[in-house]
Amino acid sequence: MNILILGGGGREHALAWAVLQNPKCDRLVVAPGNAGIAQMAECADLDILDGGEVAAFCEAEAMDFIIIGPEAPLAAGVADRLRDAGMLVFGPSAAAAQLEASKAFTKAVCDAAGAPTAGYAHFTDAQAARDYIEAQGAPIVVKADGLAAGKGVVVAETVDQALAAVDDMFGGEFGDAGAEVVIEEFMDGEEASFFVLCDGETVLPIGTAQDHKRVGEGDTGPNTGGMGAYSPAPVLTDAIAQKALDQIIKPTMAEMARRGTPYTGVLYAGLMIKDGEPRLVEYNARFGDPEAQVLMMRLGAQAMDLMQAAAEGRLAGCRVNWAKDHALTVVMAADGYPGDYQKGSVIRGLEALPQASNAIVFHAGTSAQDGQILANGGRVLNVTARGGTLAEAAERAYGMVDAIDWPEGFCRRDIGWRAL
Repeated sequence: MNILILGGGGREHALAWAVLQNPKCDRLVVAPGNAGIAQMAECADLDILDGGEVAAFCEAEAMDFIIIGPEAPLAAGVADRLRDAGMLVFGPSAAAAQLEASKAFTKAVCDAAGAPTAGYAHFTDAQAARDYIEAQGAPIVVKADGLAAGKGVVVAETVDQALAAVDDMFGGEFGDAGAEVVIEEFMDGEEASFFVLCDGETVLPIGTAQDHKRVGEGDTGPNTGGMGAYSPAPVLTDAIAQKALDQIIKPTMAEMARRGTPYTGVLYAGLMIKDGEPRLVEYNARFGDPEAQVLMMRLGAQAMDLMQAAAEGRLAGCRVNWAKDHALTVVMAADGYPGDYQKGSVIRGLEALPQASNAIVFHAGTSAQDGQILANGGRVLNVTARGGTLAEAAERAYGMVDAIDWPEGFCRRDIGWRAL
């Protein structure tokens, strides 16, 4: 098969790695890709938000299967445009992708489905939002309604922090994403990620993970796109995962089908777990980043077979085969992230590191120039390893981190600390 992956981050590098393990893959193209992806696959310069341009490329290059990595092209309807052209696509329609693209939409669906989630209110006016916060008190959670690249959520510990978040969002800090705001009750507990594949009817669990959103060790400091992750998530026991399926995910999928917008693709449920009971924090319409890195390392070649089955509507006959191991990824980010950071610093030592089934560096924000790898983003590298235990995976990953020569970068040294 000729396969196209849309995206250019660490998630897409991990997806590309997994697809290439599968003998079905004859040719792999990633658009736009990055410097690490270019070492294993072809890269194409496409506007991945332009469904017409992507469809024309797929027709010209005889692509058999398209995997959409990030949320933005999903929300822009690229999957719809490709399906209209008769192509096999992994990723939900724009209507179904509203589960990520609009917090208010998701809350309405959860209300209709009876899925347990945080109490909330939805605002289009800053003063009304401020009045609500003053009445509710803190801690409280303020969310930009739309897509904000994983950064449009503020867990405010004080009323003043919440009010400032409202001002920032309505003031344009997140562009159109903050034109509407959802304010939620603060949910206490331990957060974990549950990943399922859906084909419009069947829901197939494919793994659990936990990520570290805060920039600082001990889960302190501002939220980021994610500073590391590990899989499986110990807190998501089989019993709790089954509750999440029965009480949250399956009712949501049934409600989406009832609305005439059946969901196909991967659904990533962020769950808050307390006293053995899961509640929904949020849905995402794509693999997490950096959770995809640990999931793909554990799934390997079967990831492509499962994604293809979801796209073709035949998940009912599928099973997931898990190795009894653990995976952990450490994000190396540019100094200053998630605030202002510099691009263009040189990263050395990568060529000496393994690129194996149990240890690999996935590139997230890199470019190549004059034979050197340069930092080209906030989150730059995902140093990922497997082990028989989580401690073994962590030791292997941090050993690779220590071999990378990049003075302008940093990482957290405590990824997996809750489980360890």
